[in-house]
Amino acid sequence: MAQTMRRSKEKRWIVLGEDGRHVTLGRHTDPTDAEIAAVQGALAAQGLGGWLAIMEGDYFGRRSPPALLMVRPLGSPAERFEAAVEAFETTRQQSFPTA
Repeated sequence: MAQTMRRSKEKRWIVLGEDGRHVTLGRHTDPTDAEIAAVQGALAAQGLGGWLAIMEGDYFGRRSPPALLMVRPLGSPAERFEAAVEAFETTRQQSFPTA
């Protein structure tokens, strides 16, 4: 039970793409300006936009999905942040093994 409680409070920085794909940018420290600039440059080189966000909660928690807090846009996303969050949740649920 203690491990479950600890994981449910997990907090990490992520880059959330317009289509819901995401990557972790950091867990135990805030990303540096250089790291954020590098990510923004990589997205722009591929013609993509996204957001720097904080994800809080257990990614694999079925009962309570993790919360996403937008920090700032990266590039010029064509979609709304809320649409990316919906796509993120769909992708997250698809990662659960079927029983």
